[in-house]
Amino acid sequence: MEDSTYDAIVVGSGISGGWAAKELCEKGLKVLMLERGGPYDHVKDYKTAQKNPWEFEYRGGTTAEQKKNYPVIHRGWAANEAVMDAWANEQDCPYTETKPFTWWRSYRMGGRSILWGRQSYRWSQMDFEGNEKDGIATPWPIGYADLAPWYDHVEKFAGISGSIDNIAHLPDGHFLPPMELNCVEKDMAQRIKKEYHEKRHLIIGRVANLTAAIPGRTKCQFRNRCWEGCPFGGYFSTQSSTLPAAMKTGNLTVRPYSLVKQVLYDQNSKKATGVEILDTETNQTYEFKSKIVFLCASTLNTAWVLLNSATDIWPGGLGSSSGELGHNVMDHHYNVGASGSVEGFEDQYVYGRRANGFYIPRFVNLGGDKRDYLRGFGYQGGASREGWGREIAELNIGGDFKDALAEPGKWTIGASGFGEILPYHENKVSLDKNKKDKWGLPVLAMDAELKENELKMRKDMKEEMRAMFDAAGIKNIKTWDNGHALGHGIHEMGTARMGRDPKTSVLNKWNQVWDCMNVFVTDGACMTSSACQNPSLTYMALTARAVDYAVSELKKNNI
Repeated sequence: MEDSTYDAIVVGSGISGGWAAKELCEKGLKVLMLERGGPYDHVKDYKTAQKNPWEFEYRGGTTAEQKKNYPVIHRGWAANEAVMDAWANEQDCPYTETKPFTWWRSYRMGGRSILWGRQSYRWSQMDFEGNEKDGIATPWPIGYADLAPWYDHVEKFAGISGSIDNIAHLPDGHFLPPMELNCVEKDMAQRIKKEYHEKRHLIIGRVANLTAAIPGRTKCQFRNRCWEGCPFGGYFSTQSSTLPAAMKTGNLTVRPYSLVKQVLYDQNSKKATGVEILDTETNQTYEFKSKIVFLCASTLNTAWVLLNSATDIWPGGLGSSSGELGHNVMDHHYNVGASGSVEGFEDQYVYGRRANGFYIPRFVNLGGDKRDYLRGFGYQGGASREGWGREIAELNIGGDFKDALAEPGKWTIGASGFGEILPYHENKVSLDKNKKDKWGLPVLAMDAELKENELKMRKDMKEEMRAMFDAAGIKNIKTWDNGHALGHGIHEMGTARMGRDPKTSVLNKWNQVWDCMNVFVTDGACMTSSACQNPSLTYMALTARAVDYAVSELKKNNI
């Protein structure tokens, strides 16, 4: 018979859930990890990772049926034959778009840790101080000093490659040797440095791809096929890293096909007693008991669980006493940038397929720089030579055409901005009880949008990149702004923010739900602001920190 009592329950198996399970197990707790999707085993289930391009039936494209069944995924670049099995079934799991919202979900073991872009940047004290200094939303209850040792902890285990750059607002970390900028990127880095008097920087991306082997994992093979799953363990994922570590302790039980319906709350003790799940294969419901619960189901699914829990006590759900649960939805806005062509490097090429690009850290609203909007943005991009798929207007048939395509084309360069979205109370998600999913459960309604601050920022994101390319001698510069619906940045944050006061926040400085102190939220739902750096490294650090505190409090019988 299935055990139903554990020391800790972890909801979700993605980046945050994997870290929670690893840390809890290594501290000696018996842990149940619940994943709403099916199993997805390291190496064995990476079905396409070793295929050649010509072995894909649709050469990377998608079918008419997939276009019909996955309309959200087809809004962006994620509709690719190799990974269509990774995305949640949109027919079974609908949601309501009060305002346009692009929600990219992966319901299987490991979640989006298999699919993520792996860019890994620390926040600085400036990022944690932003809300308080600008007088918006609510202040963070922690600062950089609180998280710095935990950044150290997770970087050492995950394996982050990067360069030491001594940029105050982008702290350096514990890095493996950096990947290399190519010749065009190096030239542009020098030109930007000179043109902007060392106030702007172009650096190699800090990425969770190994440049040196670590125990149990082989270094990156420069295949650039990460999202198909890496048979070498060359990048950090639940499957390659945290799950094996947790399993090694003998303390972890993994239960797939387990959709968590609610956290079970006891009004007398004012504690959670566990969770209720729906087995998505059998439609049976089960209860599992535990001393602590870590919600790591991804931002919006964690919000859903809280909104759907303890509604007999709080109509707005567990953690709703402040009126902030479900609110302050954030993302990073992008789909804006510039590109151009580069002259003078025709005798140089690149080696391998680098699974990384360059990064230009934030430079606006810093020091003496002042814009007509708050916060800032960074850029991610890369330079490369065109391949055989390019168009050659002068040649379109015959032997000369084939010969021309046997040589690499011209160098091109491009970059997209990732901008911070402010935490607006009116940007929210809620339960739509009139619309149900496959299992008869209410779905989320998304009501969030970019506002004036972000729209002003987007103009700068486009024009500043154009100006930098121009200063670096890039030719034929083109800019774009394709608009942005929230969610498209795949960096959903907010809905259960941390804070200093239970009247204005859902969580305290240890990621505990104010209303129920043995429930912890450490995925993107906990974020009080969004900065402009990719957030996953911060989720890892927050999770490890919260587990350390939770276990300490458990031993003292405080929770």
